[in-house]
Amino acid sequence: MGLGSKLPQMSRQLELPLESTGEARNSERSEEALTATHGDERSGASDLMEKVCERRNLQAALKRVRRNKGSPGIDGMTVEELPDHLREHWPELRERLLAGTYQSSPVKERLIPKSGGGVRKLGIPTVLDRFIQQALLQVLQPMLDPGFSKHSHGFRPGRRAHDAIVEAQGYIQDGRKWVVDVDLEQFFDRVNHDVLMGKLAKRIGDRRLLGLIRRYLNAGILVNGVVVERHEGTPQGGPLSPLLANVLLDEVDKELEKRGHAFVRYADDCNVYVRSKRAGERVMGLLRRLYERLRLRVNESKSAVDRAWNRKLLGYSFWVAPGRVVKRRVARKALAAMKQRVRLITKRTRGRSIDQVARDLRSYLVGWKGYFRLADTPGIFRELDEWIRHRLRAIHLKHWKRGRTIYRELRSRGLSDVGARRVAANSRRWWKNSRMLINIAFPNRYFDDLGIPRLVA
Repeated sequence: MGLGSKLPQMSRQLELPLESTGEARNSERSEEALTATHGDERSGASDLMEKVCERRNLQAALKRVRRNKGSPGIDGMTVEELPDHLREHWPELRERLLAGTYQSSPVKERLIPKSGGGVRKLGIPTVLDRFIQQALLQVLQPMLDPGFSKHSHGFRPGRRAHDAIVEAQGYIQDGRKWVVDVDLEQFFDRVNHDVLMGKLAKRIGDRRLLGLIRRYLNAGILVNGVVVERHEGTPQGGPLSPLLANVLLDEVDKELEKRGHAFVRYADDCNVYVRSKRAGERVMGLLRRLYERLRLRVNESKSAVDRAWNRKLLGYSFWVAPGRVVKRRVARKALAAMKQRVRLITKRTRGRSIDQVARDLRSYLVGWKGYFRLADTPGIFRELDEWIRHRLRAIHLKHWKRGRTIYRELRSRGLSDVGARRVAANSRRWWKNSRMLINIAFPNRYFDDLGIPRLVA
């Protein structure tokens, strides 16, 4: 049902109070992606743009964009300003979408440092374009997703990185001790528009929708005040990019399935598990050919055929426990990145109160613990808990500075006279002192009361 004459009703509903902000849970993502269609539409249907413009679909898209928040694009419009803009301009926007003449705006470039060095280019569309892309996604995903491989887990309703990790663990436990670990070179920056549009045209019959996606792909990037044309790539930052990546890479998945290979894929990360190095080298050659057909490049410096426990997958790695049981752990690189982040939050020279430090630390650790909850390494988590509390105790000593203050504060917290004097005598050695008797003054329950989550249950 189009919106046309029902604009006032839509405007009122767009202003209805929304649920709490923040990233939606997996169940919510799946639910919203299925708003416009239920997967039974013919792929060649030519009325998809009408479905995009249906009121219920647009309401769900607006709700998702507002929930995800995000920075303004090149026009400076914020998420909070979007409903008023739609109220005033929706009839014109709807007409242009249905006529196939809507022109997207260039994206704003933002460079995000990578943990291993270098930068990742993030393209931030305008809020309006994010809204329209989300509406497109909610129509296309239920139509395209059922045809994707069951071994593809990235950015799909009801699927998570944890599913890929557990599946990979099962392959290794089954005797596939070698992995073909392929890294694509600047994948999102090198997506060939013609190849991608050719694959979309085989599945989508609405030329207006295809034209709109092509214009999103071709939209320039604003760099230092100048709009630079783009002839390849689908910049990360828009709601459509993950789905388009899955459409492009589905051909590789299907060929691997056809040949009976055991593999997992999450976005552009693909690992194939085999029983010998020779078999792995054959699969590596196959993957090079398949990716070359899609005009993508394999990053040879980061790709390898290796023992499965020597490689990482989505922040996890694997190890063999007694009894030849394959288990999961946090990969070394991910562990180093976590410790570096904690060091930054708990840096003693930042001049912040312990409550401020605890708030930032709690926000980070809750998410980190949730993601790495599959790790079978309680000993490592226990050591991390002790290390974090050590750093927080050192912050207290740094705040007190002088020996007299340290002595007074420790005595008020129950430390003995002798113990308080020992710590106060080394008032400038905060790190060493925080390993001494100060744990009596600041027991573990103190940090529990601050809301610092324990990594080990």
